[in-house]
Amino acid sequence: MVLSNESLIVILFVGLIAGWLAGKIVRGTGFGIIGDLLVGIAGALVASLLFPKIGIRLGTGLVSEIIYSAIGAIILLLVVRLLRSGGRW
Repeated sequence: MVLSNESLIVILFVGLIAGWLAGKIVRGTGFGIIGDLLVGIAGALVASLLFPKIGIRLGTGLVSEIIYSAIGAIILLLVVRLLRSGGRW
């Protein structure tokens, strides 16, 4: 999969929104708004690369990208939270 400049910009924009949304859903991670936004961008990148490969499709368009990215960011926030707390939720 080749990412164009436009798709990278969309991933960054959607990642910002998804990071904010994931920070609201997963409370208590202690990263603050900037950390949640960075995790959101990473979640958007992971989701945009991983979900189509495993066959998860929610639709098309910007709303589905935000949903994918929010799911990816939530998963990343939970994994980081699990690693930071030593395996305890």
